[in-house]
Amino acid sequence: MMLNLNRIPLRTYLLASLMAVGLSGAVIPFQPVWAQSRALPDFTDLVDQVGPAVVNIRTLEKAKSPSASSGGNDEQMLEFFRRFGIPVPPTLPRSPRPERNQPEESQPRGVGSGFILSADGFVMTNAHVVEGADEVLVTLADKREFKAKIIGADKRTDVAVVKIEATGLPSVKIGDANRMRVGEWVMAIGTPFGLENTVTAGIVSAKQRDTGDYLPLIQTDVAINPGNSGGPLINMRGEVVGINSQIYSRSGGFQGISFAIPIDEAIRVSDQLRSAGRVTRGRIGVQIDQVSKEIAESIGLGKPQGALVRGVEAGAPADKAGIEAGDIITKFDGKAIEKSSDLPRLVGIVKPGTRATVTVYRRGATKDLSITVAEVEPEKPAQRASVAQPNPPVAGPAQALGLVVSELTDEQKKELKLRGGVRVDAAEGLAARAGLREGDVIVAIANTEVLSVKAFEQVLAKVDKSKSVNVLFRRGEWAQYALIRPSR
Repeated sequence: MMLNLNRIPLRTYLLASLMAVGLSGAVIPFQPVWAQSRALPDFTDLVDQVGPAVVNIRTLEKAKSPSASSGGNDEQMLEFFRRFGIPVPPTLPRSPRPERNQPEESQPRGVGSGFILSADGFVMTNAHVVEGADEVLVTLADKREFKAKIIGADKRTDVAVVKIEATGLPSVKIGDANRMRVGEWVMAIGTPFGLENTVTAGIVSAKQRDTGDYLPLIQTDVAINPGNSGGPLINMRGEVVGINSQIYSRSGGFQGISFAIPIDEAIRVSDQLRSAGRVTRGRIGVQIDQVSKEIAESIGLGKPQGALVRGVEAGAPADKAGIEAGDIITKFDGKAIEKSSDLPRLVGIVKPGTRATVTVYRRGATKDLSITVAEVEPEKPAQRASVAQPNPPVAGPAQALGLVVSELTDEQKKELKLRGGVRVDAAEGLAARAGLREGDVIVAIANTEVLSVKAFEQVLAKVDKSKSVNVLFRRGEWAQYALIRPSR
């Protein structure tokens, strides 16, 4: 490599050359460090390649006539914004209150971005970009504008598909988000603050960020601002690997943390939207929670993994399969559940009606259960079981933990769908510090099921009082673990 010595200080060059001389007198060729570094990426070809398929999306809504009581307040607010030169918020009418007989007019509602999936006019964007819009306008890179029809939108994943009547359109090439590596360069094209065809770049900061119910998002440091929503995240091969969707910000503007929806998840959703106009997801009917390190160690699970079942919906697939509150689901359909958020994602992508295998960890042993996945439906409010008058409390070894317990009545067992257990009538000292309280129902202690007060006392008598003991209990319809620690 030829070096321009005029750009290297003579003193620096001579010093480096002397240091390169070995004991034998041989001179090792000197290569400055910067000569060995990689060149910075050039995004110009990528912009030429992908830019024509990126679109600007504007949404309009019908102007609603304000009530007489609010009209005066709106006019005062308008005067305030005009006087101090502040931009008028889009939610505030920009003109005097219309007469009742005047026709409704469309007003600007928002600006976003999108990209063309196919040459026949299917465009992908975010669901929140088109939500509530009465009219959607799509502007291409060549300035042509089309009215678009909303094919479908899925709020859970924030993916939407709209259609414009055009053919021969430039379209994007879909990449593989799973091949991305943290630290690789990526680029975004969109319409931040209404500035069309704005290009920004950065690197992948992290993968599999848990910020959504069904989506592990891609984190980048690409500059994303209001108006970028729905635009593509592009790798150095010119492939779309994500949809720019969210930012982390305390000011409302970009602060170095952006999130994108992985394109493989988005395509799965868009295929259903294009074929059926909606997305169907699987469900098994369980309420879940995280498994803490302390609980995992105390019940013999080893490491914190899986999803703790806090409750099972009556008549749901999980109930029919034999899953119980307090179980820890470690696998679904052969796939490991590392954290609780993995379960709804794995279940959600399964077609309703499919049979699958669920592996649960229950009181020190694993068990495989067969389950038929149902379809997600509107959530029903949880019904709390009524509490009948308990039998007189029984004192015994439980008092050492600060517990007073009593037998469950047959009515309570029936309402809670339990074979047995003991009701907590008082919780003080160690038990109270562990989170137990009056009205809780203990169903297992030290990984051993308890069906009665007598069984509870027998298990408790064998417990090592110098070590923490795990307690599985029900509170209302939900189950959870507590860890009673010995006194110091």
